[in-house]
Amino acid sequence: MNRLDNLNIKLHSLVILRNLLSNDVIKKLSELLTIKDKSPIEQVSCYSSFVNHLFNENINLSDYILDLILDDENIFIMRQAQRIEIDDNIKECIINELKILEEISQLTSKEVKNLIKYDSYLPSWKNSKRTDFYSIYMEKVENLSTLGYGIYSKHHIFSLTDNKISPILNPDNIRLSDLFGYNKERKAVVDNTLSFLSGKPAANVLLYGDSGTGKSSTVKAIANEFKEKGLRLIEISRDNLQAIPIVIDEISKNPLKFILFIDDISFQKNNKEFGVLKSLLEGSASSKSPNLLVYATSNRKHLIKENFSERDGDDIHINETIQETVSLSERFGLSVYFSRPNKEEYLMIVNRLAKQYKIDIKDQELNYEAERYALLRNGRSPRIARQFIENLKGKALN
Repeated sequence: MNRLDNLNIKLHSLVILRNLLSNDVIKKLSELLTIKDKSPIEQVSCYSSFVNHLFNENINLSDYILDLILDDENIFIMRQAQRIEIDDNIKECIINELKILEEISQLTSKEVKNLIKYDSYLPSWKNSKRTDFYSIYMEKVENLSTLGYGIYSKHHIFSLTDNKISPILNPDNIRLSDLFGYNKERKAVVDNTLSFLSGKPAANVLLYGDSGTGKSSTVKAIANEFKEKGLRLIEISRDNLQAIPIVIDEISKNPLKFILFIDDISFQKNNKEFGVLKSLLEGSASSKSPNLLVYATSNRKHLIKENFSERDGDDIHINETIQETVSLSERFGLSVYFSRPNKEEYLMIVNRLAKQYKIDIKDQELNYEAERYALLRNGRSPRIARQFIENLKGKALN
């Protein structure tokens, strides 16, 4: 039996890491390993097809295979994450499979091209110097609480779509250093998040106040800032709160820490999702998950949404209705209020942004134009300040 045939048999012997066999590049690699007995045109086609698939992902075969292994969600890594005792047979199996894949990852393009009956150009792929797959894999296993596994190792921002947690491939990359003003408010949320990540008591958080003050940006910046510490964010729409149990089932045994983010929430009477969220915030036995917190934002006008008849006074239970919605908002252990900035605070944000964007304009003119811009847009806010600066930057480039 030639070496390539032997490697192919070893590849198909995978048990723990068998998910890799469904990967398109690995499928093409398996076909490539049978190249010896093919016709010249089949050999060239098989080789070129494999290289095409590999180059679309990574020009280095060793690195690509290692990345697949590290991202794989399998029985070994899931039991490690859940601290379930692992049978010796499974341990022996994963050690053997890592050795097999390490050997396959060292397959060189030269070795394959020597078997092809073709004397013209064929591209080559790269191989890393021989690495110890087992040591690298075990290092990841020991750090699952910060590195994660499966999709949670490759991504840190997710959304609940069609009752399925899916990664957001191009998330907003805003950082805390990009946000100006509201230092006291933002620090309260950051400190709570750090307590959560360190295993200390932490609260569900409601960020409420005027629109455009940076509530949502604060949550997203925190998710970006602390992803290396094992923080992941799952965004769920306020109309889909009945799906919260799906999230809890998915992540309850995951070693990472999760923020369930609800943007622009409102607390309305007879809202069908009201009870689900209330149960989660109260931490009932069916909804509690120690690795999950709720961070929600709400514009001040949406915090409590009463209907016209309730404001008019024809509901004899007006006070009970209002009290119920207030009690839900109060179930957030930490409420942080973001108010519209005054003139001094607004201009401070404008000037810091102007420096960040390298806007060349005199302070007096900048402040005058910033105030004028805010008046035309019904008030001051960090969002208005950023829009103003981006507008100036756009004019400078034209």
